[in-house]
Parts: sequence; structure tokens; C-alpha cells
Amino acid sequence: MIVRLGGIGWAGVRDMREVSVPVVDAGLVGDVSVPGNAGGVVLFAHGSGSSRHSPRNMAVGRALNDRGLATVLVDLLTADEEARDEVTAELRFDIGMLAERLAGIVDWMGADPELGQLPIGLFGASTGAAAALVAAAARPDRVGAVVSRGGRPDLAGSSLTGVRAPTLLLVGGLDEQVIVLNEQARDALGEVAELRIVPGATHLFEEPGTLEQVAEQAGTWFTTHLRQPHPA
Repeated sequence: MIVRLGGIGWAGVRDMREVSVPVVDAGLVGDVSVPGNAGGVVLFAHGSGSSRHSPRNMAVGRALNDRGLATVLVDLLTADEEARDEVTAELRFDIGMLAERLAGIVDWMGADPELGQLPIGLFGASTGAAAALVAAAARPDRVGAVVSRGGRPDLAGSSLTGVRAPTLLLVGGLDEQVIVLNEQARDALGEVAELRIVPGATHLFEEPGTLEQVAEQAGTWFTTHLRQPHPA
């Protein structure tokens, strides 16, 4: 299903549409925004208890649209699963399932007439960063770059050594425990990864100006590395 929202949206976006993405075990709802002459597309993997309507991810998405990058924000859980997860909080930590769905969305994007020719990046937040890295390892010929915001890349486990895409790990300077976990993940990722600390930011980057720094650094990372998909 495609629902076109039509017209020129924010940041000169020429096409905004709601989509239903079929993956192995579900149909997932998402929002696609494509600016004119897009040079790449970024798929967002939201974090624990969040959705495609996350105000932080939407803000970063608009900034990426400004940089000439298309964006795809998808709910990784169905409505029934979200209701269950609100009670149990179990599905948000099922990294394997989330990564499999992300990989399925990457495959769908590759077959989409509008997105199929664009190099793909993944932007993950919190536990979504782990799922993004597992998906990147599973699709090394399709994923050209990864950015993690306040992520838990350590939860990607042994998949970290299989990531070939240039990976930027962004962590708040006041998020001390997560800094340690990202340092460990950076070491496992090896030379493809870079860790940057955003001064004065806590885990959710709610402090004035900190999310803007994330958007700026993510935009530069993607426009630099999404020229062609990274070779396997």
C-alpha cells in the first residue's frame, strides 16, 4: 500500500508517502520522504519503546532531507506487537528479530522504483543501533554507511566483526556508561568505526543544540560515504 501525501513538503521534499512494507513475518508501516535529486536514502531504526513518530528521529530526518538525502522511517513492530511490548518490554530487545526486519526493509527499498538506485545508509538509536549493525553485517553489498545515536552497538554481539560499512558512533558526553559500551563496540568494529562524543549531552540529546550536532554530523557522514554501496 502506498498513500501519497503529495506536493512539496518540508526541506523541498518532492515526494512524501506512507507505505506498508512486507517483511518475513509482518507488514510494517513507514513514512518515505524524498527530496529532489536525492543522493542517497537513510533508513531509521528507532530505539526502545519508540516509533517512526519519534520527534528526535523526525528532526534528524528533516535535516537529512535538507542535505539531499531521502529518508525512510518505519515502525519495526506492528500495532499488536507495540501494545504487547508496552506491557512486557521484551520485543524492543529482540535484536535478532528487529535486524531481520530491517534487512527485509533494505531488500524492499532495493526493489522500490524510486529508492532502488540510491545507496542506503542506516541510522540507529538506542537498541535500534544494534539492529542496524546486525542488518548492515547481513547486507554488506547494500548498506553503505551507518550512524548510531546514543546507541547500544554492544548488543549486536558477534555481528560487529562482520560490518563493512563506515560506522559513526555518536554518544552524549554525560552518558558515561554508554560511552564505555560504545568504546568496546568501536574496538570490535575495527577500522570502519569512529566514535565521537557530543559534549554536554545526555542519552536522549535533549539539551539545547545537542540534537542539531547529531544531525549535522550524521548528515556529513552519510553524504561523504553514500556515494556507492560499500563493497562486501
